[in-house]
Amino acid sequence: MGIVKMIKRRRSFITGIKSTKLSQKEVVFLKKYKPWGVILFSRNIVSISQTQKLTSHIKKIFNDKNYPILIDEEGGRISRLSKFIDNSIFSAEFFSKLYKNNKKKFYVYYDVYIKQISYLLNLLGININNVPVLDVRRKITHKVIGNRSFSTDPYLVSKLGKICINKFHENHIATVLKHIPGHGLSKFDTHKKLPIINKNINDLNKIDFYPFKKQKSLLAMTAHIIYSSIDKKSTATHSKKVIKIIRKKIGFKNLIMSDDISMKALKFSISKNTTQAFNAGCDIVLHCNGNYNEMLIVAKNSPLLSNFVIKKTSQLLNIIR
Repeated sequence: MGIVKMIKRRRSFITGIKSTKLSQKEVVFLKKYKPWGVILFSRNIVSISQTQKLTSHIKKIFNDKNYPILIDEEGGRISRLSKFIDNSIFSAEFFSKLYKNNKKKFYVYYDVYIKQISYLLNLLGININNVPVLDVRRKITHKVIGNRSFSTDPYLVSKLGKICINKFHENHIATVLKHIPGHGLSKFDTHKKLPIINKNINDLNKIDFYPFKKQKSLLAMTAHIIYSSIDKKSTATHSKKVIKIIRKKIGFKNLIMSDDISMKALKFSISKNTTQAFNAGCDIVLHCNGNYNEMLIVAKNSPLLSNFVIKKTSQLLNIIR
């Protein structure tokens, strides 16, 4: 079967799994509902050999050596590979400070860092890294972002984001911009509470939206945040108005995926959170926690891939092959 035919049979969601190997229920689930991709977390990763077996098993189910497998390996606090590497000092802020202090040193260090992370991800069978974080940090920014952000300067965030994307692409790892259209003004952790940002759209466009413009990543992850000057009722994930801004004003033309659909910032049921995201214009819905009953709900409410998603997925394959 051709790759496009295989892709066509998949559904527009990314799923987490529960443990370090697939349960029989999960095997049946993957075969039946055929998610667009699988995302791994620390709970799924114990050792290099175990992770290789897990990713090989997933890819074997789909008969696709390039099947999308995602991870959040940002460095700093967000490192899913911490059981066998220590990236704790290599936050986005670390590299931003290095860039400002010594550009020559930055380019050497960042190149080595991304080559090593990419080598490890490729070794593990992971082909998409959920970086860069392009949120512009402020004094009020919640610590859930903190030093995951490169800087308080939107121009520097944009520049370092471009470098990050290009270097991962050179090493056959696809990337995910986050959290579009900008998380920097949020005072709350969206895993727990809904933030509402009241800045006017002109200010948002100059600062928060800016780093997401003209980026070559094939995926971007939405923020579960209300931008009241655009839409007073719905988070970016559930807002046609905000998705339109992302498409038209920010100019992002590739795949928009939701942040985790089970986060507390979203007020509806898992079923409605899923359908509302698609109705707003998200191309792919993300569900992370590995809760089997929730996985079923997301799967049953996710459509088959649109022609647009199939086209962009084919482009993604050119990076990760």
